[in-house]
Parts: sequence; structure tokens; C-alpha cells
Amino acid sequence: MTDSTGRGISRRSTLALMGAGAVSLATPWVARAQAKAIRIGMPTILSGRVAQLGLSSRNAVMMEVEKVNAAGGLAGRPIEMVVRDSKGQPQEAARIARELINSDGCEMLIDGEASSGAFAVHEVARDLGFLCIHTNSETSSLTADPKLRIPNAFRCARQGIHDSIVGGSYAAAIAKTKNLKRWASCSPDYAYGRDTTGEFMLYLKHFAPDVEVVAESWPKLFQPDYTESLTKLLQAKPQAVYSALWGGDISAFIDQANIYALFSQMTLFAVNLADYTALTAVKNLPKGIHSGNRYLKIFPATPQNAAWADAYRAKYNEYPTNWAWQNALSVTFLSEAAKKANSTDGKKLAEALHGLTVASPFGEQGKVTMRGEDQTIIDYAIGWGTTIPTEPYLTDMQPGNWAQITQLEAEWKKSKGYT
Repeated sequence: MTDSTGRGISRRSTLALMGAGAVSLATPWVARAQAKAIRIGMPTILSGRVAQLGLSSRNAVMMEVEKVNAAGGLAGRPIEMVVRDSKGQPQEAARIARELINSDGCEMLIDGEASSGAFAVHEVARDLGFLCIHTNSETSSLTADPKLRIPNAFRCARQGIHDSIVGGSYAAAIAKTKNLKRWASCSPDYAYGRDTTGEFMLYLKHFAPDVEVVAESWPKLFQPDYTESLTKLLQAKPQAVYSALWGGDISAFIDQANIYALFSQMTLFAVNLADYTALTAVKNLPKGIHSGNRYLKIFPATPQNAAWADAYRAKYNEYPTNWAWQNALSVTFLSEAAKKANSTDGKKLAEALHGLTVASPFGEQGKVTMRGEDQTIIDYAIGWGTTIPTEPYLTDMQPGNWAQITQLEAEWKKSKGYT
């Protein structure tokens, strides 16, 4: 396995698997171990302000690939990952994706890009026809819009419309209890930020019709200084603020907002805060911020989820992120699809992925399904809670209702002309 420089990361474990074949040529396991390795490419962000996105994505993939290889690989073929750094640049993500397939011998991609790069990778997948699993993009249209959908691309990541339905319902209940009628938003100025913020406000008003939006702020992605946005919020004097900032951006925003005592004047609903990377980066995490779950060891509150978090931490000396669980789950889906298809052929795997349900520590009921109609996951654990300054960081977790999510999502798709 190689990293963005081409140096070996865990090649040793792959070679050990293949070398074990010399023990006995009579066993089925040996025959599988001697099969040609299948190279899977992974464009992601390994440098810059949001390098943790790519690092935790890669870490999770590597951890799960080791398990799959130890069990015999994909349909008998050991996996070799080829990971490349896009530096968060969409044009570079597209170039790398094309190179991984055409030059590096990869047969499929796990696309570990944020939404800004995922759409570029998606078009390469459309052009070249390889199997692609998007693992980090949460922009709803990537899979919801039939004009964008292609039979060889799947999303193994949460998506904005799901978060917005759950978040809107949760926020509306609090708005009614605390009489929070004046709202504002501060979200990143690109597809994910604008789409998700619009969707959240749609469902906030659906569940609490008397709220009004009095201000909007759209800082650039990875912007270091939020003075202009904070000044705008203070002048508008909303009672509550929604933000879809993520990673280092939400941490920086909260640190700078603390200087202005913003959270003593308005309530923050930050959909992307409850990720260990962001929570631990905030210098003084305020009590009482509302956040959707990203990844938490305590949610879902199952032994399987806690054990996976502990195993990841033992291996990498840090807790996993939202990006980590999504990427880990993509390997599970590939492994189970290969078993179902008894093949590593991209088209056969794509057919097997449609409607596939897998056992997973990240599922609401211990299972996650790759929905066939739009090739995206459902039934993953999703909910909101309230921050406290120390572990477990979020309390009073309230899980979303998947029956409600899918019903309102279907209505939303119809209103957008997606069905």
C-alpha cells in the first residue's frame, strides 16, 4: 500500500499474506492469497488546513483493509491501496483520479474528497466508467439529482438533506421551548454550505413556521478570519445561529466568537461540531452549543461502536472522525459486495451494491443499507445533542427518526424535480 508519495504504508502486511501461500498449496486460502492484488485508488486531502479529513479517511480505510486482507481479500484478491494528495483542489482531484485509473493500475476508487473535489472525481468516473464510492461528500445533489447520477458511483457518507431534516426538527423543538424566532446563518460559501443551510432552514420553518432568518453570512471555505461574519451577526442580533462550517473552520469560528462573547448573546446550532477533531481543537469549548453527531464513541451507544473507536485510537493514538467511519464503512460495503458477486469486476460489484445491507457498528440498529434508488446510504446513526467542555463532549443525544427522514426526503426530491 502506498501513500501520496508512493512510499509503502502497509505493504508489509500484504506481502506477508502472499508469502504465507508458500506454506501449503493445497488450501483454498493459499489460492486466494496468491491471486493478483487489486489496486484501489484513493484521492483525498492529506495536506493543508483540513488534512485531518484525508488522514483520518486513509487511516480508517487502511485499518479495514487489513481485516479484509487477513480474511482473504476481495473475492480472493488482496487489496493494495494507492493514496494520493489532492491538496483540497478540485482540479487536482480530477487529475489524480484519472491518473490512478489510467497510469497506476487501479480498478476502482474510494473517493475521499470533500464535496468541492467529489463532483470533479464524479465526472471522471462518468467518463472512464470505473466503480467509485464517494466517502466524504455530503452535498445532497450528488446522488439525489438524477441528472448527476451514474450507475457506477455510490455515496457511502451521510448527506445534507438527512442532517437538515433531523436538525430542523430538533432545532424547531428548542426554538418553540425557548421562543427563538430570529435566526441567522454562517456557513461556507460553496455547494455543500449553501445547499445544507438552505435545507436546514427549510425544515426549521417546516416544524416551526413562525421563525424568520434575519441575516446570512457566507465566509470562504478555509477562511482564517471570521471578524466580518461575527460583526454581521452581532449587528443583526439573532437569537439563534445555524452553521455548516466544519473541521478547522468551525473550530476557528468558535474560538473567535468566544472573544466577542457571542454565545452569551445567541444560541449556536453547529451541525458539524461533534467530531473529535473539531471538539478537541476548540480552545474553550462552550457549554450549550447544539450539534449534530459526526462521530462519537457514545453514539450509537453500542459495544460494537465503542470497540471500533477504541481499536482505531489504539492504532492511531487519536479518536476517529466522521470521515473515518464513512471510509471504514465503504470497505465493508466493497467486501460484502464482492462476496455477493463472487467477483471484483466493477460492474458486478455495482450491481451487488444496489440495495445491499451490511452489519455495521455505525448503523442505527446495527445495520446500514446502500439504497438502490439513488445509490446512497441510509439507516446510519444520526442525531443531535448539546455540548459540554469535557468527554463525552455531547449529552442528551436525541436520535433522528428514519421513517420521518425518508418521508420528508421523498417530498423534498419531488419538490426539486428529482423524481
